[in-house]
Amino acid sequence: MPIKFKKSDKTFILTTKNTAYAFSVECDRYLVHQYYGKKTAAFKRYEPYVVSFSPYLKEAGNSWSPDIFPQEYSFFGSGDFRTAALKLKGADGTGVTDFVYRSYRYINGTHEIEGLPQARGDEDTKTLEIKMADDLTGCELLLYYTVFYEEDVITRHILIKNKGKSAVKIEKCMSMTLDLPSCDYDLITLWGGHVDERNYQRAPLHHGVQSICSRRGASSHQYNPFMAVCDQKANEEKGDVYGFNLVYSGSFLDEAEVDQTERTRVQLGLGEENFGYTLLPGEEFTSPEAVMTYSSKGLGQMSRNFHNFTRNRIMPKKALKPHPVVLNTWEACYFNIDEEKLLRFAEESAKVGFDMLVMDDGWFGARNHDRAGLGDWYVNTNKFKNGLAPFVKGVKQNGISFGIWIEPEMINPDSDLYRAHPEWVLAVPGREPSLSREQLVLDMSNSEVVDYLIDSFTKTFEGVPVDYFKWDANRHLCDIYSPTLPADRQDEVPFRFMKGVYRLLKWFEEHFPDTVIETCAGGGGRYDLGMMQYGFQIWTSDNTWPYARVWMQRSSLLAYPAATMSCHVSNPGEDMKSLDYRYKVAVGGMLGYELNILNMTAPIKEEMARQVKEYKSFEHLVRLGDYYCIACPFLSDYSSYYYTNEDRSEILFSLIEKRSAKKGVTKTLKIKEAKKGVTYVDLLSGSKYTGEELRAGLVLPLAGEKDTASLMYFVEEKQ
Repeated sequence: MPIKFKKSDKTFILTTKNTAYAFSVECDRYLVHQYYGKKTAAFKRYEPYVVSFSPYLKEAGNSWSPDIFPQEYSFFGSGDFRTAALKLKGADGTGVTDFVYRSYRYINGTHEIEGLPQARGDEDTKTLEIKMADDLTGCELLLYYTVFYEEDVITRHILIKNKGKSAVKIEKCMSMTLDLPSCDYDLITLWGGHVDERNYQRAPLHHGVQSICSRRGASSHQYNPFMAVCDQKANEEKGDVYGFNLVYSGSFLDEAEVDQTERTRVQLGLGEENFGYTLLPGEEFTSPEAVMTYSSKGLGQMSRNFHNFTRNRIMPKKALKPHPVVLNTWEACYFNIDEEKLLRFAEESAKVGFDMLVMDDGWFGARNHDRAGLGDWYVNTNKFKNGLAPFVKGVKQNGISFGIWIEPEMINPDSDLYRAHPEWVLAVPGREPSLSREQLVLDMSNSEVVDYLIDSFTKTFEGVPVDYFKWDANRHLCDIYSPTLPADRQDEVPFRFMKGVYRLLKWFEEHFPDTVIETCAGGGGRYDLGMMQYGFQIWTSDNTWPYARVWMQRSSLLAYPAATMSCHVSNPGEDMKSLDYRYKVAVGGMLGYELNILNMTAPIKEEMARQVKEYKSFEHLVRLGDYYCIACPFLSDYSSYYYTNEDRSEILFSLIEKRSAKKGVTKTLKIKEAKKGVTYVDLLSGSKYTGEELRAGLVLPLAGEKDTASLMYFVEEKQ
């Protein structure tokens, strides 16, 4: 049983394959965190003590101050001066929040979170529900812990029920609190910007609060919801690492605070700046799901825990099947598309061996540039005179599949939809709304807007054999106001907006069950577990320059599996070395191409055909294999890694040089997961290696050729 309650000391113990998590009930009211780490039969329990200036209740005694003991979930204003997880403002107007332990129960499977994505359970999944109560407000707080045993993951979320007689306002809401027993940690986060997503950042924790957040209504290019806390000497293979993430795609807050006792509090959730929610009597609210994992074997094992969890519990099951190698039209054509040109694209794509042609922006409304037409989801008959269905059938006659670009959440002021419904955009009455990328944002918190979009897409794609939707979102939320809510509830709009987006995504998933979705937000602006539940992969970045992609892909793999990472070869020109380098970078994820195939020479097309065939021979390793980082491009002049299958009979190894690599410098790159006592054959070159040789390391000189130097080995155990 992965969840147990020891009556003798009132302790809950949650166990996964390699980890244990424990907390106890103290003074018949407090939940005190005791342990999270390597699986063990015994752990050191918290010993209460007195600290001056720390408040306490008389009946509990001065050694049980909420300001000192490690909390399982923290409350505002009731004696804990550290950053709080929950703040409720009730009829007294104070915001003082204080819940007391009442009971627990076990649940087979998961507790459903209405309207939000969450991890999938199965017959072996178990959930612990903790009930707490606040007699003053009449509210009930339920804490949920779901154990994913094989993945070494525990997920957490909360549910608040207003059982009182007055409204309460949630002013801060975090999905989890974890109080760790030390402050000798580094904090790892991923920061960036548009075309510069997910830069690796690692720095020691210091006293006070360190945080990352998004105020943008999207998880954002600027900060990813992933966060890790690790030993200061932890590396890929050694050290304690705690990894965290949030199954949500909107604004968020991740925070870590080192307190006066030199402990560290970690919290993830919706935060408070871009969030508020009023609960009337009888109403309830459920937070997004937070994910946490622990590794005693360094960052690499943390990453593999997250990879397995995301593939098994988050991504659609269809994403476990082979992904199509696509040719996308955007960088080849931009808005300059029409039926005749794209049918030629389809014909040439089939000759090269691409699985799918994806028609990007420009096919609908008056969409000849980015200033008009967005929101008008009907085919542009000047470009597609016979409509979509005959065109798509023409594409498929070449033996390839068809994908199409959409951007449901946004709108141009120059559109039929805006002229008919200007009240459907996010805009504050009396203020001019800001444009971003020539766009306004549709009010997805308004169910009428979502209903309209469902009706519009139903009509447009009825009878059109689409295999793939590329779902884009090319701006963030500001000027947030919805006429559907009163003035005192406008802070609910961002959260309700995200639930509207999820509702539409779920409709696409159900209405087009055989179709896959690749999500995108100006590239990697919503590269998160929430989107990964609906999309079988995510467009990693609008930046397809391979040198930038080297580090971008490495940092993405820190938290997310390669199966989520859409990687395209773009614009190689006629340079074979450049094409090879771009390809070897792109096969670190799910391969695609973004170029004008009509302008490519015969030798380039032949080489692309060879690449596609080669990639399909090892695509399963990238999609489903275990990932091991040998050299991180943030720390070295090159990137090196490998993927391997469960029994280690196949290994795909890559070395990608950065432009700073110096010619002739020799590196020994160890493939430590190779099996001893076996011989491997490189299927790309025919060379043979013993497992011992691979474990000792491939001795490779760097070529030092700026953006064109790369090596790849695909070795298979010789039977």
